[in-house]
Amino acid sequence: MNAPLYRIPGGASAPEPQQAQPANEAVAPAQDAPRTVGDVLRQTDVERVLDDLDRELVGLAPVKARLRDIAALLVIDRLRMNLGLAAQNPSLHMSFTGNPGTGKTTVALRMAEILHRLGYVRKGHLVAVTRDDLVGQYIGHTAPKTKEVLKKAMGGVLFIDEAYYLYRPENERDYGQEAIEILLQVMENQRDDLVVILAGYKDRMDTFFRSNPGMSSRIAHHLDFPDYAPDELLTIAGKMLDAQNYRFADGAADAFAGYLARRVQQPHFANARSVRNAIDRARLRQASRLFVDRDRELTREDLTTIAAEDILSSRVFQTN
Repeated sequence: MNAPLYRIPGGASAPEPQQAQPANEAVAPAQDAPRTVGDVLRQTDVERVLDDLDRELVGLAPVKARLRDIAALLVIDRLRMNLGLAAQNPSLHMSFTGNPGTGKTTVALRMAEILHRLGYVRKGHLVAVTRDDLVGQYIGHTAPKTKEVLKKAMGGVLFIDEAYYLYRPENERDYGQEAIEILLQVMENQRDDLVVILAGYKDRMDTFFRSNPGMSSRIAHHLDFPDYAPDELLTIAGKMLDAQNYRFADGAADAFAGYLARRVQQPHFANARSVRNAIDRARLRQASRLFVDRDRELTREDLTTIAAEDILSSRVFQTN
């Protein structure tokens, strides 16, 4: 079993946040506290995080708009707090639904950074786990596993991928329900120190929430991540190539567009993840092509160019 994944966005450069106040607790206004939205944005650098997300992720307009709405709510709540207005801490637990490779983990990372910069979590780290990290295999094993993960996630965001696997009603001896009950208690009683994001396929998550109304009632924000359009997938491929100092030769981009048109029709297509895999295989074919001519002096252009033949050699183009 793989260990949980820990990611800490922002690092030491993130400014020290002002911790949000407990629910319904009024505080005296601070004389030097921010009084405008611009003041808060400059102090926390939240707008830069949102702009970075716009640059990092292609498409996903509804998701990005919802994130900006959540950020706006938190900024306004902070201004209310600075004026001594009592306010209940908003519930920030979320559900991210969509197919693989649509950017759910990346958005969760940025969400953790936004919450940290605005003072709603102490650390701003992301702990990404699956069922295997939470659920034990025998009596008495699940509770300590789940509590250990929660302990590591406190002060940040817990991201549970394929969360519906926690609930297996067909198995009477399954221990997933015990993990769910512990999560429910912590999500309610310690929501000022932990944000939980549940992720997975939309239809399975809908079934999970119908079967677990207590969990559904604790999720305030449901974000659906759409599949990428063909032109967006091609843009993603270009960004991936550029990040690795590669480029498409003349005709290669058209070849890759043809590859995508065929690949999306096949099973197990995973959006940006499948694009990354295709780029990696094209690099392998390019390397094999260059490797054959051992006495040729390779130029920078040779080493950085993906040719159309490197794409068209894919099995996707083979016909029976």
